[in-house]
Amino acid sequence: MLLQLCTWQEVEAYLQRSTGIIIPIGSTEQHGPTGLIGTDAICPEAIARGVAEETNVLVAPTINIGMAQHHLGFPGSITLRPGTLLAVVRDIVDSLTRHGFDRFYFLNGHGGNIATVTAAFSEIYAQCSLGTAPPDRLPVRCKLANWWMGAQVKKLSKSLFGDAEGSHATPSEVSLSYFAYPNAVKTAEMSPKIAPKGEIFDAADYRRRFPDGRIGSDPSLASIEAGEKLYKAAVSDTLESYRSFLKFQ
Repeated sequence: MLLQLCTWQEVEAYLQRSTGIIIPIGSTEQHGPTGLIGTDAICPEAIARGVAEETNVLVAPTINIGMAQHHLGFPGSITLRPGTLLAVVRDIVDSLTRHGFDRFYFLNGHGGNIATVTAAFSEIYAQCSLGTAPPDRLPVRCKLANWWMGAQVKKLSKSLFGDAEGSHATPSEVSLSYFAYPNAVKTAEMSPKIAPKGEIFDAADYRRRFPDGRIGSDPSLASIEAGEKLYKAAVSDTLESYRSFLKFQ
């Protein structure tokens, strides 16, 4: 079930059987010479929809702009400030708790979101502890799950791409985005074949160190076929993780 395609009556009926919701969250940022700018939002959204087809869980609209200041040296990248993203996460949770949701599973596609979203969870819990939460807000539980860290996905990525996986503009994420949008496949020469590795700080530093946007990866290995395999693995990983989360008291 997609929240944006439901009526309010359907959501009210859903809450009679479940108070959990999956919220895909990603980013709008460069992904090297062949990666789609929307990759980090496309991937968790596709996986969440796959989980919904298996379980009929409710999936919220994707938060498709995240904390990506370090990518601003590349045209098309968009960022929220950490404080803005934190406020967005808190407002979404506060809005949905008003209706009876109390289990929030954020399915993440962007490593740069982790610190800020985790901080948002701390703020949400602090409101409860300090007695400053909205009076109609239920006790809530929040989880951030990074789709690329699932056991099956990690094993498959290693077997498909080995050391060429890298950490940004990876062949795994590019493959999954191609599976979701097969008409958007890109090609380009990679030089060097596998990009260098290293730390990044601000946008100018990133562009200077990694001029084509990749970090440690060779996304020319990406394919729709690999994306389909990764999609199935990610849906299975997420389904297991989400079911376990719902049982947590």
